[in-house]
Amino acid sequence: MQDFYGNGKLLLSGEYYVLDGALALALPTKQGQRLSVTYSPSTHKVLHWKSYDDKGQLWFEAKFDVDNFDCLDRFVSQKSILLQKILRKARKLAANFLKGREYVLVETYLEFPIVWGLGSSSTLVHNVATWAGVNPFELLFTTVGGSGYDVACAQHDQPILYQKTGDVPSTQEVEFNPPFKENLYFIYLGKKQSSKEGIDYYRSLIHQQKEMLVKQLTEITQEMIRTQSLDEFDTLLRKHEEIISESLKMERVKNLYFSDFWGEVKSLGAWGGDFVLATSKKTREETQQYFKSKGFEIAIPYIEMIKN
Repeated sequence: MQDFYGNGKLLLSGEYYVLDGALALALPTKQGQRLSVTYSPSTHKVLHWKSYDDKGQLWFEAKFDVDNFDCLDRFVSQKSILLQKILRKARKLAANFLKGREYVLVETYLEFPIVWGLGSSSTLVHNVATWAGVNPFELLFTTVGGSGYDVACAQHDQPILYQKTGDVPSTQEVEFNPPFKENLYFIYLGKKQSSKEGIDYYRSLIHQQKEMLVKQLTEITQEMIRTQSLDEFDTLLRKHEEIISESLKMERVKNLYFSDFWGEVKSLGAWGGDFVLATSKKTREETQQYFKSKGFEIAIPYIEMIKN
């Protein structure tokens, strides 16, 4: 038996523009995904894949031929096709991956609800890459796509600075442990966003000032990790939101849902869904009650969500 594990992720700064070189602050979450592999002798060369959600319920199952990863199921879903693409690319990068194997049982276990958008795909890519012994970024870029910060989070146990220069990613672990971390909360909006659609929309816009915006967002990220003041952090969040809002022609999430909130609210990753970051000087009870009154039941303190 073999076991592999990847952390979930949240992107605190640099969203969208991380694709074009902006320095991003990314946070690995305490919840991730585990992948377990069991090999058995058999007369049939079968890769049997079973995925379980955070409640232990089977949510995906598929069977493939180990030799060529042809799907053996009568009904082939889009999830099966994507998994097949990942497995075949892993074989292309590592010619001996699963060669000579017979019955292979793979079981994956998510620790967070799949709708939360914390990285069910990126943790999968990371775990398969580690299993196959290949570069996880190359596997990601040639299959699922994206900037790669999520795969970087999967393999680091503390906050990171992430930057992509062309196709070359760089990752640096960073001490992001502000004295105001107990004033930070992650609010789940319940509106699952497609990262691909968000990226496609970003790519459809022509930003004549892209280089300047990348520079501005990089500077904000650098200031975020230095500041020891919640008021200054709020100012940086607001400035970051205004840049993205204006350049993408999208309304700030605070204006949409939380205009009367006393702290700041910042979108994370693809705008409009999944989690947002909120800052609050009031008590945990008051803060969570505010979001409940707006219909958002899940408000998780930073210290309970983020690895550090």
